[in-house]
Amino acid sequence: MTTVIASPRRRRLVAGLAALSAVPMAFTARANAPYPSRPIQLVLPFPPGGSFDPVIRALAEAASRELGQPVVLMHHPGAGGVTGTANVALMNEADGYTIAVIHNSVIRAPLVQRVNWDPLKDFSYLGNLFGLTTGVCVAADAPWKRFDDLMADAKARPGKISWGNVGAISINRITAERLARSAGTSFNMVPYKGGGEAFQALIGRHLDVYSDPGFGAQVQGGRVRLLATFTAQRLPNHPDVPTLRELGYDFVIESPVGLVAPKRLPAPMVQRLHEAFRAASASPAYLRQLDLYDMVPQPSSPEAHAAFAREQFARDQKMLAEIGFKPE
Repeated sequence: MTTVIASPRRRRLVAGLAALSAVPMAFTARANAPYPSRPIQLVLPFPPGGSFDPVIRALAEAASRELGQPVVLMHHPGAGGVTGTANVALMNEADGYTIAVIHNSVIRAPLVQRVNWDPLKDFSYLGNLFGLTTGVCVAADAPWKRFDDLMADAKARPGKISWGNVGAISINRITAERLARSAGTSFNMVPYKGGGEAFQALIGRHLDVYSDPGFGAQVQGGRVRLLATFTAQRLPNHPDVPTLRELGYDFVIESPVGLVAPKRLPAPMVQRLHEAFRAASASPAYLRQLDLYDMVPQPSSPEAHAAFAREQFARDQKMLAEIGFKPE
């Protein structure tokens, strides 16, 4: 019997052919693997420490149990909460393992600045989660006891009172500018990276007014005073605080928050993620965080979420044209 000893070159060739033949099998196995089969990244476009952090973290933990895989929170702040979600819109592949939090500034972004993505075409909408509530806050030891006191001072000193916001294109910033204009005055608008930073400045008296969501814990802790809210009705946790509409200023801010994935996410994955996060939205820990920060559960279907985005885009387009806003 003759033994044939393969040359090193032949052995490498045989090994290479074997590896190539295994590639289709690997792809088939991956395609047939139950979804999800590995951790999912959830992009939060705000820095740690703000009101979004504990709310979305509680939701992610509950969704992890529903999906059987970790949902890993990834902070990617920038541009007032737009950058992180915009990066998801720029992804070429939707594999179901990267999703992001979306809010109204992301949908509005193309109307106020030049971007290379389209919020109506470059996302797979997974469903709305909750609504933010915006309030006008000052430090507990600030001189203004009522909203009318603040506005009287602003009229007497136009441009002198500082008003903080997260993001120059946020609806809260735009509405504050419209509010000042309607009252015949102006504020010194100061941008912050996130709510945690802004509240620190407010409490330390480096900022006069802050008007963004996430004030609940600060008000309950006695560190800030809530003067008014941009809501249609008074908040259950703050029944003595009037709405702007009650005070004669017809401004109501609606700020829904939902989830998106890159475009062309397969329908079964959309449904799987939607069902998991819908179930996670019943988590007591998550609902406690919403209540703490005066946020309102507003779950919706992927179809309703996408429809809302289209409607909001059209509304904002009309509103910005009416106030003469020009894209940067």
